[in-house]
Formats: sequence, structure tokens, C-alpha cells
Amino acid sequence: MSDERPPGVEETPSLFDVEIEPAPRLTDEEEAALLEAEADADAGRVVPHSEVRKWMQTIIDGNPQPMPKAWLE
Repeated sequence: MSDERPPGVEETPSLFDVEIEPAPRLTDEEEAALLEAEADADAGRVVPHSEVRKWMQTIIDGNPQPMPKAWLE
């Protein structure tokens, strides 16, 4: 198989060919928050997507409700 292409035919780069800049390093505070969030998720302390969606919809509808306190426990 040949890699030669007819004149004027170029391969479009794929998403995987694009060089992506590395994400900036996390601050100590961000790293601690991430570790805490991962520990909460591992322990099952999560809020179901359906509940978050209902709460977010109140904001979209222009009738924002406070975040349920139980979510912060």
C-alpha cells in the first residue's frame, strides 16, 4: 500500500493529531478539594443526577431554590 496521494488531496488532521496544552497544575487547596470529593464519591456520598437536574431546572426557570442542605452533609 502506498502513502502517495494525488496532487491537491490532503489528509485532514484528526482530533488526536492536535497538540493539547497540559492542564495547569492544581493549587494545594484545589488538590485537597479534589481528594475530598473523590473520597466522598468512593464512600457513596453522592447526589443522584435526577435530583441535581430538578434543582438546576429551578434556576433555569427563573425561580431559583436554595441547594438542599442534605446535599452538604
